[in-house]
Amino acid sequence: MSSQVNSPLPPGFQLEQYRIEQQLSLGGFSIVYLATDEEGKPVAIKEYLPNSLALRKVGEVEPQIEEEHQAAFRYGMKCFFEEGRSLAKLQHPNVVRVLNFFRANGTVYMVMQFERGRTLQDFIQRNKGHIKERFIRGVFTRMLNGLREVHAHKLLHLDIKPSNIYLRNDGTPVLLDFGAARQTLAQDQPMLKPMYTPGFAPPEQFHDREQLGPWSDIYSTGAAMYACLAGAAPQRSDERMKKDQMEPAVKRWAGQYSRHLLETIDWCLALDHLKRPQSVYALQKELLSRQRLSVQSIPASLLGRALYRMKALIGRS
Repeated sequence: MSSQVNSPLPPGFQLEQYRIEQQLSLGGFSIVYLATDEEGKPVAIKEYLPNSLALRKVGEVEPQIEEEHQAAFRYGMKCFFEEGRSLAKLQHPNVVRVLNFFRANGTVYMVMQFERGRTLQDFIQRNKGHIKERFIRGVFTRMLNGLREVHAHKLLHLDIKPSNIYLRNDGTPVLLDFGAARQTLAQDQPMLKPMYTPGFAPPEQFHDREQLGPWSDIYSTGAAMYACLAGAAPQRSDERMKKDQMEPAVKRWAGQYSRHLLETIDWCLALDHLKRPQSVYALQKELLSRQRLSVQSIPASLLGRALYRMKALIGRS
């Protein structure tokens, strides 16, 4: 069966104790809806519906799955359910909150807290070429707090990209859509068709899934930071493996951002997974503390003069 577009459940559809209001997004693996619970509170509901395995026509509720795809569909459903169970244990302000998960209509649903705001992708599109370093460091340091919690539960995200980093109205980031977190660190079963986004996926996600680890999410984080500067994803890593034409951040934005930030982005984007930060903590430490260390190593007299100049400049602006 080739990929096709699945028909979403219609507005007003009653799904257990939730009422579907509208479709929010449609991906290759799932459909996400805005719904309301019994108290009228908004929730986001993600429906497992891989369009390469299942087809739901307009007016139907249960998807049709051909015999040859039954096993893969069931395996994916089991993984999706396990993912819901794992994510329901995560209670972190920078990770989307899973409230409930259940089976219905021949598939599985995950109910998540609905967040008001917009994606980092939207922010990049609106502010192309004008994203400040302080914003990048702030958003990614806090997003990485959430990712640390994910890794602590022996899960990988495997689909970090600007459209999966949500910025609440107060600016705090929330890590969304663990579509690829079906692959846990302890998983030894065969995978479904891999889910990844070209430009943000590390080379091992294309070629050597045995090598997947926390460093894989770190590559994607580096690619998302690169996209904040470039306004678009870097060159696909599978193409980079053949002919690397990605201009390093230190060259492309020299003088526009601190060398330290640009070096950190390039470090995350190393093709060899052993040459990247090996843990979220190592990357966070870099985003937070290196500058403080370098400030401490400046002689006090020079530092005083620099601070005086900065105050004068701020006073003028």
